[in-house]
Amino acid sequence: MTKKAAYASPTSWLRPFVYAVLVCLVITGLARIAYVIWLDNRIAPTGGVSFVLIQGLRFDLVSLGYLLAIPLALTPVFNSCSVVARVWLPVVKWYLLVVIGIFLFMEVATPPFIVEYDIRPNYLFIEYLKYPKEVLSMLLVGYKTELLVAFVLMPALMWPIYRGMTRQVQHVGRNSPWLALPFAFAGLSLCVIAARSTLDHRPVNASTVAFSSDTLVNSLPLNSLYSTANAIYEMRYEDAGFPYGVKKVEVAVRVAREKMYLPLNSFLNSDIPTLHDQVYSGDSERPKNLVIIIEESLGAEFVGSLGGLPLTPNIDRLSSEGIWFENLYATGTRSARGLEAIVTGFPPTTSQSILKLGKAQKNFFTIGEFLRRKGYETSFIYGGEAQFDNMRRFFASNGFDKVMDKHDFENPTFEGSWGVADEDVFSYAHNYFASRTSEKPFASVLFTTTNHTPFEFPDGRIDLYDSPKATVNNAVKYADYALGQYMRLAKDSSYWESTVFLIVSDHNSRVYGSALVPIERFHIPGVILGGSIKPQRWSRIASQIDLLPTLLSLIGVGGEHPAPGIDLTRTDIDEIPGRAVMQFRKTQAYRQENQVAILRPERPAAMFDYSGGQLVRASDANALLEQATALAAWPSIAYRNHQYRLPPLASDNSR
Repeated sequence: MTKKAAYASPTSWLRPFVYAVLVCLVITGLARIAYVIWLDNRIAPTGGVSFVLIQGLRFDLVSLGYLLAIPLALTPVFNSCSVVARVWLPVVKWYLLVVIGIFLFMEVATPPFIVEYDIRPNYLFIEYLKYPKEVLSMLLVGYKTELLVAFVLMPALMWPIYRGMTRQVQHVGRNSPWLALPFAFAGLSLCVIAARSTLDHRPVNASTVAFSSDTLVNSLPLNSLYSTANAIYEMRYEDAGFPYGVKKVEVAVRVAREKMYLPLNSFLNSDIPTLHDQVYSGDSERPKNLVIIIEESLGAEFVGSLGGLPLTPNIDRLSSEGIWFENLYATGTRSARGLEAIVTGFPPTTSQSILKLGKAQKNFFTIGEFLRRKGYETSFIYGGEAQFDNMRRFFASNGFDKVMDKHDFENPTFEGSWGVADEDVFSYAHNYFASRTSEKPFASVLFTTTNHTPFEFPDGRIDLYDSPKATVNNAVKYADYALGQYMRLAKDSSYWESTVFLIVSDHNSRVYGSALVPIERFHIPGVILGGSIKPQRWSRIASQIDLLPTLLSLIGVGGEHPAPGIDLTRTDIDEIPGRAVMQFRKTQAYRQENQVAILRPERPAAMFDYSGGQLVRASDANALLEQATALAAWPSIAYRNHQYRLPPLASDNSR
């Protein structure tokens, strides 16, 4: 071949890249069209079908700009030398095939993820990969059809794509060395333009396409590779979180104290701004034991006595035997967030739960540490593996004498993907509590696992509500059955009269909807029981963070602690407005009675009235907006400055 013939096609080196771009655009474009059809009931009210498709193409090009920049810049240079090209072109071929394969895989994996989390894949997609055993077991049991489709579809599509890519590489000729650098510059420039996708000061990002109040719809213009990569990138900021507006520490501290509705002289330590001395309202001579039962993913819509489905006859019965919360709200949508609120009383932030954050792994306030200082034996009992969500490390480092998980249960009756059945958790806990012969009172947190996808539980326990067996409704019904069995045992036990029990959910099973914050999806059941508890119905709005100080009063223990929640047994409780704080991804709602302040990053705070289960826009001329913004800033400030802790033991007062 003459030199002239070798350089006859100066742009042939582009063929594999053009092919890869077209294939990726077809994959993501067809997938997005399918989502638009599937989710029409969510997209149509926004009037955003064309926006989703056009901006989707834009963000597909953004993703490809990032992924192809380096190989597109290097290929014309390396391809100008025959020796180097023989090695480089196969590398380019396989790199582009991997890129195509990842695009394809992410879109194939997206529908089941949307069904589960009501959003495109995000950091949750990769976070659970730290627990391969549980995830693999869950997939094999609960997602057989999806796995089968993926294993069939991926090879079936990738084989012709591979053959097409091979043909494109075979048609690549050498390009002139004189054109190598200009082509490299042009290719790199093209990718930079595509990746920035704007002439504005900042390049486009996920917030560019947040055009509606529905977070699922806002995620559709993205492709799933971009949404996941962007979430991983943003995790750099998880440890610190971010405030919604208030930057002055003194303002955040002042409002946090005001919203505790205590006299100013109640606050004892400037280094721990919310530290105060809680006076207990109990009248027993000896502090009560405490058992906190946290039910996995049990939303109000599953509980008959809260107007939900008839799945919880035992909880419904218990609701009339103790203190029943009619308007209790979770602080978030993940188990770690619920544990954070219930066990530490810490309000939610835009960061990860403090269970996973480095500065919270030592000397962070928990009810376990508080009660251990008061002479309690403390424990955490989990039906799964306690290293999940860093639970073992966090609890063991912050006041819990024993952390027990499924490995401590001998011969459980049933074990699923996420751990042993609830009945095994309760059986173990009951035997453990009954064996306490020490004069010391005990405090324990139990966390169940059954009501979690793929919804596995033992046969023959309940009459199924749905068919097939593995549904959330059946899992809830089983969880209620196991709880009922345990409460019957507890009532006949030696520790019933001397124990206060809290039964509460960590969060709802699925939190979704087109509202900025779907408040009804944060509504959860809660009931406090025990030999000393008189039946009551509390209708005031309450948050998970209120449970800790309320429980301390009911078990008859007071003392200094920094938890900002409201003790709902206070004599002046009727003078304090009910309120709840709810973190929904990056949006936070602060509800006080039926007024709701909505906070979003880089957006003005907005005021709503909550009426008939709907958020109705209201005037922003409301002091609650500023208060909510300050309150949202305070937990991050307290975390960063190590201000959510107990004082040194020397200053801790006895009961």
